[in-house]
Amino acid sequence: MDLGLTGRTALVTGSHRGTGAAIARTLASEGASVVVHGLEPEQADPIAAAIRRDGGAATAIFGDPRTESGADEIATQLESSGHGIDVLVNNYGAAAGGGWLDGPIEDWTEMYETNVLSGVRLVRRLAGPMRDRGWGRVIFLGTVGSARPRKQTPGYYAAKASLPAMTVSLSKELAGTGVTVNLVSPGLIATDEVRTMLERRAEKKGWGSSWSEIERRATGDFMPTPSGRIARPEEVGALVAFLAGSWSGSINGADFRIDGGAADCV
Repeated sequence: MDLGLTGRTALVTGSHRGTGAAIARTLASEGASVVVHGLEPEQADPIAAAIRRDGGAATAIFGDPRTESGADEIATQLESSGHGIDVLVNNYGAAAGGGWLDGPIEDWTEMYETNVLSGVRLVRRLAGPMRDRGWGRVIFLGTVGSARPRKQTPGYYAAKASLPAMTVSLSKELAGTGVTVNLVSPGLIATDEVRTMLERRAEKKGWGSSWSEIERRATGDFMPTPSGRIARPEEVGALVAFLAGSWSGSINGADFRIDGGAADCV
């Protein structure tokens, strides 16, 4: 299926690593020109270079969207490079902070800045031009934890839980403009960091060193998943790419869980 991304330009925040890098690679493989983003100078260069080696089109930028000045830096670099963004993937986010009864209250503010306002800042700078051109896609990356939060890092889950409401609200703000807004909410993803974490857990519990066995044990004992495995970063990338393309014009204001059924809720 041709997703209609050839000639489109996509910015994927936090795409210098992990799931964001997989999303950037997938969009590039579908013909989009991808802007790879990192927080610091040169942080996104290796992923952009790898995409170009694979025959895709990619450039690298930097800036910290947790601050107004950082978001301005991102917008300035986009403008100076001539990139008009058709697809904004607000992937950047992080889970941190103390629990309910420990840690500074500022942890909660930090999680809101990181997981909510970082995306809002870029929407304010990039959604208007999309609206004026009559076509665009805004895709937020959330978490299945919005529906099934754990007791740990409550500030993170509370912040991410804002995204479903924001998605619906922004889709109404941009109604009839040709710009759609959707949310992708993964569960556990088999990034390098997650695989390392599970391999360490397997060593302690004596699960063996085979990834297939580690995955089977993890999805059975540690985090039950009806699909029996953990989502791959490329699968998240494929879902994002479809929502970014021309076939998704009637999908708007929706939240897509990609968690193997772990949320076990409607």
